[in-house]
Amino acid sequence: MTTASFHLTPGEVSLSTWEQLWQQGASAGIDPSAKARVDAAATLVAAAATGDKPVYGINTGFGKLASVKINADEVKQLQRNLILSHCAGVGDPLDEHATRLMMLLKINSLARGASGVRWDVIMMLQRLLAEGIIPVIPEQGSVGASGDLAPLAHMAAVLIGEGEVIYKGRHMPGGAALSKAGIEPLVLAPKEGLALINGTQFSTAMAMIGLWKTRRLVMTAMISGALTTDAIMGSTSPTLPAIHALRGLNGQIRVAEECRRLLSGSAIRESHREDDERVQDPYCIRCQPQVLGAAVDILDAAAATLAIEANAVTDNPIVLVDEGMIVSGGNFHAEPVAFAADQIALAIAETGAISQRRIALMVDPNQSFHLPPFLTPKPGLNSGFMIAEVTSAALMSENRHLANPCSTDSTPTSANQEDHVSMAAHAAVRLHRMTKNLAHIIAIEALAAAQGIDFRKPLETSPVLKAVMAVIRAHISALGDDRYMADDITAMTRLVHEGVLVNTAGTEGFFDQAASGH
Repeated sequence: MTTASFHLTPGEVSLSTWEQLWQQGASAGIDPSAKARVDAAATLVAAAATGDKPVYGINTGFGKLASVKINADEVKQLQRNLILSHCAGVGDPLDEHATRLMMLLKINSLARGASGVRWDVIMMLQRLLAEGIIPVIPEQGSVGASGDLAPLAHMAAVLIGEGEVIYKGRHMPGGAALSKAGIEPLVLAPKEGLALINGTQFSTAMAMIGLWKTRRLVMTAMISGALTTDAIMGSTSPTLPAIHALRGLNGQIRVAEECRRLLSGSAIRESHREDDERVQDPYCIRCQPQVLGAAVDILDAAAATLAIEANAVTDNPIVLVDEGMIVSGGNFHAEPVAFAADQIALAIAETGAISQRRIALMVDPNQSFHLPPFLTPKPGLNSGFMIAEVTSAALMSENRHLANPCSTDSTPTSANQEDHVSMAAHAAVRLHRMTKNLAHIIAIEALAAAQGIDFRKPLETSPVLKAVMAVIRAHISALGDDRYMADDITAMTRLVHEGVLVNTAGTEGFFDQAASGH
C-alpha cells in the first residue's frame, strides 16, 4: 500500500488542493483527529438502530418506503440491499481521475462526523485509493437529489465485495480485486449504506473538473484573442485601465490588464497606432475584456460555491453529535451544484462564441484589414481556413445548445416522495463535452491568428506572443498550399488541453488574482 501524499482536515480542504489531487491522481489520508467525532456519531446511530423509535434509513425503508419499519435483526441486510438495488447506473464509465476525486470528496464528507458511519468505512475507502482499486462508475443515472444515488452506489458496492473495478489495468469484479489486494469486504452497519450513496459527490466532482478545464480554456482564449487582435491589426485602446475602472467589474478589469500585458511591445500594434482608416474594431475584438471578464466573474462565483460544497456534509439523515440527535434534512439536494454547473456552461458557450467570431473575422477579406481570403497565400486554388472556420461554427452552435440550463428542469421520482430534483449530475457531466468543443474552437483561432501574424512580416508581434508563436510553429508549420487540416487542429488542440500556451505566455496564475481567494 502506498503512503498518502496529502493529509486532509475534514471540511477545510481548499479548491487548489482538490485540483492537485485530481491532476496527480494522488492518494490522501484523513487527519486522525477526526476519528473521535466520527466514532461519536456512529455510536448514536447504533443506539437508534436497536431502539423502538423509527429513524429514517436506519430502521426504516427508503424514499417512499420510509414508513416501513425494519426489524433490528434485518438492519444490516437493509444496508446491503440498498447498495445493490441502487447500482442502476448506465453509460460510459468515469475516467480514473474523476472517480478518485469523487471518492476523496466522499471521504472528506464522511470524516466530518455527521454521517454516522464507522471509522472503518472511511479507512476502507482510503485504502481502495491507496491500492489503486478504482470502482467503475457509470456516468448516467443521477437526478441530483436524493443525492447522486446510482453513481455512489456503484462506488459503495466495491466496499462490500460487489460491483466492478479497474485494478492494475484490468477490469474485474470488485470482490476479486479485494481478494487480490488482501482486503476483506465490509459488512455495513446501520445507516452506512445510506451515508455512502446519499450525497452530491459525483455531481460536485464533475462540476469541479469542468471548472478547472474551463479556467484553463478561458486563459487560453485571452492568448488566442490577443494573437487575433494583432493579426487583424486591432486596437489596444479598448483595454485602457480607465475604461474598465469606470465600470468596476473585477473580471473585466483583470482581463483588460492581461490583454495589455500580452500585447505590450508589439511592433504590429505600433505600426498602425495613428491609423484613421478604422474608427472602431468589431465587438469580438473591442469587447474581449467585457465578455471574457463576465465569464471570469461567474467562474469565480461557481468556484466559491464548489469550494464550500466539496467540504460539506450532504447525506441524510444528519447526525448532530453535540445535540445528540439524528434528523432528516435536505442537504442531498444538489441545486447549488446545478446552478454552478449552469454558470460554467454559460462561460464556456460565450468564450467559444466570441472566439468563433474572431475566426470568422480573420478569414473574411472584407473585415480582416488586408489579410488574404481564408488566410491562404493562393486563394481560389487553395481554400485555406475556409472549412476550419465552418467547424468552429458547428462547435459553437453545439455548445450553445448544451448551455441551456439544466437546473430549471425537474421530474418527480420515488413515487412522488422526491418531487423536486436538481439535475446537477446532468449539468456537470455535459461540461466535459462542452470543454472539448471549446478547446477545438480556441485551437482553430490560434492557428488562424498565427497564420495572420505571419502575413504581417516583417512586422513582429509582442515578445510574449512571439514566444507563443514559436511554440505553435514548433508543432504546426504555417499553411501554404492546402493540406490535411485535421492533423493541424488535433496538434493545436493538444497544446490547448495541456496548457502549453498558458504556461508559455505566463498566464497560468490569472485565476489566483480572484478576489474570492479561490
